[in-house]
Amino acid sequence: MKVASIRLSPAFLLLSASLCVAAQADDAVSYQREVAPILTKRCYACHGPDQAESSLALDSFANATAETDSGEPAILPGDADGSELIRRIASDEEWERMPPEGEPLTADEIAILRKWIDSGAKYEKHWAFEPLQDVEPPAVEDAAWARNDIDRFVLAKLEAKGLAPAPEADRRTLARRLYYDLIGLPPTPAEVEAFVRDDRPDAYERLVDALLASPHHGEKWARHWLDVVRYGETNSFERDGAKPNAWKYRDYVIQSLNDDKPYDQFIREQLAGDELESPTKDSIIATGYYRLGIWDDEPADKLQAKYDEIDNLVSTTSQGFLGLTVGCARCHDHKIDPIPQTDYYGMVALFADVKPYGVRGDEETNSQWDLSPPDLKQRRDGLLGQRRAMLEETETLEQQAIARMSGRDQRRTETSKREQVLKEKLAEHQTEAERSRYLDLQNQIADLNRQLDALPAADLALALASCEPHPETTHVMLRGNPHVPGDEVTPRFPEIFEEAEPTIGHAPDHARSAGRRRVLADWIASPENRLTGRVIANRVWQHHFGRGIVRSANNFGQLGTPPTHPELLDWLAGWLVEHEWRLKPLHRLIVTSSAYRMSSAPNAAAAAIDPANDLFWRFDLRRLTAEEVRDSALAVSGELKLLVGGPSVYPKLSDEVLHTQSVPGLGWDTTPTAAEAAKRRSVYIHIKRSLIPPELANFDFPETDNSCEARFNTVQAAQALSLMHGGFLQEQAQALATRAVAEGPADRQGRVKYALRLVLQREPDAEMVSDSLQLIDRYQTGHGLSADAAFDQFCLMAMNLSEFVYLD
Repeated sequence: MKVASIRLSPAFLLLSASLCVAAQADDAVSYQREVAPILTKRCYACHGPDQAESSLALDSFANATAETDSGEPAILPGDADGSELIRRIASDEEWERMPPEGEPLTADEIAILRKWIDSGAKYEKHWAFEPLQDVEPPAVEDAAWARNDIDRFVLAKLEAKGLAPAPEADRRTLARRLYYDLIGLPPTPAEVEAFVRDDRPDAYERLVDALLASPHHGEKWARHWLDVVRYGETNSFERDGAKPNAWKYRDYVIQSLNDDKPYDQFIREQLAGDELESPTKDSIIATGYYRLGIWDDEPADKLQAKYDEIDNLVSTTSQGFLGLTVGCARCHDHKIDPIPQTDYYGMVALFADVKPYGVRGDEETNSQWDLSPPDLKQRRDGLLGQRRAMLEETETLEQQAIARMSGRDQRRTETSKREQVLKEKLAEHQTEAERSRYLDLQNQIADLNRQLDALPAADLALALASCEPHPETTHVMLRGNPHVPGDEVTPRFPEIFEEAEPTIGHAPDHARSAGRRRVLADWIASPENRLTGRVIANRVWQHHFGRGIVRSANNFGQLGTPPTHPELLDWLAGWLVEHEWRLKPLHRLIVTSSAYRMSSAPNAAAAAIDPANDLFWRFDLRRLTAEEVRDSALAVSGELKLLVGGPSVYPKLSDEVLHTQSVPGLGWDTTPTAAEAAKRRSVYIHIKRSLIPPELANFDFPETDNSCEARFNTVQAAQALSLMHGGFLQEQAQALATRAVAEGPADRQGRVKYALRLVLQREPDAEMVSDSLQLIDRYQTGHGLSADAAFDQFCLMAMNLSEFVYLD
C-alpha cells in the first residue's frame, strides 16, 4: 500500500519542536527543589561537604564525578544505569545498599535521582543564593478570578495541577479574618453587620484601609517581629533579673509599624541606630535590639559568656533579617550551606564593638541610655561623676582602715557583714585626718544625692549605651572555643553573597563606636541584597496565610523548606522594594487578592492531589494565637482597655504558678492595682522568661531565648483545661454575663442571644439559642446553681465554642 506523502509546513515543524522542548523543560528534574533535598537529608551525613567517606562527596559536580576509593566515580553524567550511586541506592542487598542505616530511599526518590543523572547531573546554585529574579506574572485561563498579580501566580500553579480555587468566603468570615489578621482583635457585632450591609463596590477595600490605619495594627504585627528578635524583658538563668525599660523597644516596634516606617530604615535603626548621621530618640531605642537576649550575671567562664552573647546576635541577625543559619558555623564550617567558619567570625567582627550587656552589680552603664535633654543630662552626669569620685575615695579610706583590723574582722568585711563591721569599728582604726576626711566625704555625697533627687527623673531606655570603638582583633576560635584563638579574621559578609570585603576604616580616637554595624546595616538593607526582601515578604505572607511561601522562615538555606511558589516570592520581594520597602501597601496587596478571600471549605478531590494545601487551593483554618484568645475574651467581656503603649503590665497569677520560680513571685507585681491595669492587650504583658502566664503558654506562646520563626500550632488538653477551668476565663465569663445583663434585653432568652452575638459576632440560630437555654436549665435543676451562677457558666461555655477560638 502506498502511503500518501504529507508535506508539513515549516511553521508546524517549528511549533512541534517548540512544544517538544517545552514538554521536556516542564518534565525536567529541578536540582534545587527535588534533588538537593534528597542528597542533603539522605546522603550528606557520610558524603557531604564535611564528611567524604570512601573519598565520595556529593555536594558538587566535581566531587560527585571524581574517582572514589573503588576507582570508579559515583555518578556518570547522562548514564544513570551505569552510575554506582543508582546501583547502590537501588540494591536489594542490605550489605551494599545505601544509606547503610535508616530507611532506604523510596522509589520516587530513586526515580528523581535517576532522571537527574540521565539529564546530565547538573548542579545548580541554591535558589536563595541567586540574585532576585525579575519575574513577570504568568498568564492564566481564568483571568476573571485574578484581582491582582498575586492571584495569577497562585492560579497558574493550580491550573497546572487541574485544580480550581475554593469559592470566596462569606462577608462575615472575611470581616473576622481581616480584623484578626490586621489588628488582632474581634470585630463587634455592629462592625460585622455594617460591613455585611455595605453594598458599595469598594466596601472591602475601605475596611482594609481603616484597619491598616488603626493604632491597633502595630500592636498585632509588633508581636510577630518580637518573636523573631527573641524579645524578653528579663535576663533568663536562675535569677532572671529584669531588663529595665525594655518595653520602650516594644513600643518602638509598634509605633514604627503604625507609621509604616520603611523596612530598610527599620533595619538600619535596630542594627546601627546610634551610628546614623543624625540619631533620633527612636533610633537609639531601636538599638535595644542588642540587649534583648539572655544574659548570665554570674558565668563560670566570663570569656565564654561574652562570646555566647555575640553568638546570640550573629544567629538572631542572620536568621531574622537574612533567613540564614550562620550560627551553625561557630565551631566548624557549616555542615550543609556554603558558609565557612571564617564567615561566622567575619560577622562576629562586625559586632565586635558591642560590649556585654553588663557586669555583676552594673547593668546600666552598657545598656541604659539617658535620653534626657542635653542640659539636664550634662547636669546629672556632672553630679554622678563627682559622686563616683567621692565614693572611690571613700572606699580607699575604708580599705586603709580595714587593713589595720584583726584578721577575723577583715574576713567579715568580705561578706554581707561589711556594713556592720564598718559601723562598729571603722572609726577606731582611722587616723584623725582620715576620719575627718571620711566624714566630710559622707556629707558631700549626701548633698550630691539631694541634688540628684531634685532633678527630673532620667529618661532611660534599654539600648546600646556603651561601645568599644577600637575592638580587639577577631580570630577564628578553634572548635568555637574562645580560649583557643586561630587565624585572624576581618569584618566580612558571608561569601555566598559574592560581595567584596567591606572597607571599614579605623575609628577616630574620639569615636563612640567602631562604625562596623552601620556597614552591616546598610548591606542588609540594600535593595541588591538577595535575601532581605525575600525574607520579610515571606514573613508577611506567613502571617496572612498561616505559613510562608518558604515554611522555614528563618532558614532559606539548603536544609530549609523549598518555596512552593519561588517566582511569587521573588515578585513580592521586588514589589516591596519598588514601593519604598513599606509594609502596609504589601499587606493591602495580599489581603485584597482573591487568594486571600477564599473560603476554607474542604474539597476531597483537591485534598487528594495537594493534602498539605501547598498550592493554596483554599484558605487554611486557623486557631487564634495565644494573645488573640486572651484579648478576645477581654474584648467580648467588655473588660479590655485599649490604651496604646506604656510600661508593661502584670496579669494576676495563681500562687501555684508563682511558686514555679526559685523565689516565688520575685519580679512580678502582684498588687490588686497591677491586676486591674493588666486588662490591656497581651502585647503589653511583662515578658518574664521564667514566668509566662498560663493563658499564653498553653496556647503556644514561643520560647523567648532564641528567635522564633513560626509558633507551634497545637491542640492539647491544657488548652481545654485553661479555657474551661482557668481563673482568667472564669473571670471573663462572669464579666460577660454582667455585661449581657446590663446591656441586653431583660428576658433570659434575649440575654442568651446577646451574649452569643458578642462572642460569635453573628446572630445565633434558633437551635443554638434553644440548646443554650436547656444548658442553663440543667445547671440550675441538675447542679443546683442559682440563676446568676448558671448564666455565668453558660457564658463560659460560649467562650469555649470552637467558633470563638477558630477563624473560618
